[in-house]
Amino acid sequence: MIRVLLRVSSPALRAGLDAFLASDETIKVLNDPPDEDDLRSEADVIVASASTIRLVENDSAGILLLSEGQVNVGEMKRLNRVWGILPTEASAEELIAAIHALSQGLIVGAPALLFSSENEVTPQDPLTDREVEVLGLLAKGLANKQIAASLGISEHTVKFHVSSIYTKLNVTNRAEAVREGLRGGWIAL
Repeated sequence: MIRVLLRVSSPALRAGLDAFLASDETIKVLNDPPDEDDLRSEADVIVASASTIRLVENDSAGILLLSEGQVNVGEMKRLNRVWGILPTEASAEELIAAIHALSQGLIVGAPALLFSSENEVTPQDPLTDREVEVLGLLAKGLANKQIAASLGISEHTVKFHVSSIYTKLNVTNRAEAVREGLRGGWIAL
């Protein structure tokens, strides 16, 4: 059972989200008690509108932000939790899929909201562009030799990039690197 806490500013939006989520038997919407801190510790995923994001303080629950416009993804990456961004007009299927993905530790969202435009200045990522390319190919399950052929570089250079990725993401294997790449928003599946 995935426990979901709704932190949205509009009663109408809350009622709509409640109705959407009622269609999935694996999701339980937690009711707001007078002391909402009690529920924050129980929630697996918190669905929040942009105006209520600062109210959310749970460090373990995933957070799904409902937004009407571009979101500062850099700030979301700095959260010490899994997160996702969907537009407020997302369908019930998209909302439910996002909640399930967040409960599994994945970062989710609409590409238009996740990835900044080319004109927008973004904070420096810890991974270089080439390392992000290598990480993306790791996520596809390619071996070092295949990555080298795909990128037109030597297998030795691929090993160097993989080692650098492991160090920067503080991981010890490919699966962990892909997981951290997804969590950090550097790659999307």
